[in-house]
Amino acid sequence: MHPRRMQPLVAAVGRAGGVYTTHLRDEFAGLFEAMDEAFATARHGRVPLVISHLKCAGAGNWGGAPHALEKLERAALHQCAHCDCYPYTAGSSTLDLGQVTDEIAIVITWSEPHPEQARRPLAAIAADWGVSLLDAARRLQPAGAVYHNMSEDDMRRVLAHPLSMVGSDGLPNDPHPHPRLWGAFPRVLARYSRDLGLMPLAEAVRKMTGLSAANFGLDDRGVIRTGAFADLTLFDLATLADIADYDTPIAPARGIEMVMVNGVVGYRQGAATGERAGRMLRRTQSIPNSPTQGSADLCCER
Repeated sequence: MHPRRMQPLVAAVGRAGGVYTTHLRDEFAGLFEAMDEAFATARHGRVPLVISHLKCAGAGNWGGAPHALEKLERAALHQCAHCDCYPYTAGSSTLDLGQVTDEIAIVITWSEPHPEQARRPLAAIAADWGVSLLDAARRLQPAGAVYHNMSEDDMRRVLAHPLSMVGSDGLPNDPHPHPRLWGAFPRVLARYSRDLGLMPLAEAVRKMTGLSAANFGLDDRGVIRTGAFADLTLFDLATLADIADYDTPIAPARGIEMVMVNGVVGYRQGAATGERAGRMLRRTQSIPNSPTQGSADLCCER
């Protein structure tokens, strides 16, 4: 949608005290221009911005994370701006002809006309059929794919940044989902915090609890204190590990001992208890659109 058409919609969100969460127009070569467009649209609507998901996609765009984060920091000096990031170097969606290239590995996850080609590299399918990558992709559609289109260094830089939240972006109805659906959050805690020391454990937890709750106006969520909702996860940090991978994406993490939702234990020692205490989460307050005074790295967080 053209930004001028977006502006009235985003302004209505701003008047209601909401938040503008956007998939950028371009995550590839036009990333920086797309970020500028998102910042300007949010400023026009006087609304906080969350970029979902900040990445430097495409081999020609690798190494762009420092500049992208610099732009985010500059914007956050004058408006409330955050992003989220999932801890993988591959994206997942439907098979998009615009993303078909020989510069990266593309794996087909499902195909309606050719289900037998699921879980195979697009390049191998094209070679078997004796056609180009693009022609093979056309023949497979409608289909899903995993695109290994990001660099590990870029992803780590975004993930570790104070303005970044942890997201999964998992598709629960996908017949062969991205492993982030099952593994994103334990992967951050175990691999990137515990093993690699990318951030302290408390900071990793903040990025997936309190920071997210604050940025989306959810009172009494994402914090442990008297009067807050008891949403708690008990894990063994020594054994915690994400088990899901691209071949077997549906796999529970190891080391999760208990999950409590609204004060009710819903999961204990590897099995669901059958108790369902979840509820619709609705924004409970207006979200300010100005950075916290003297602290751009905290922005909206309260």
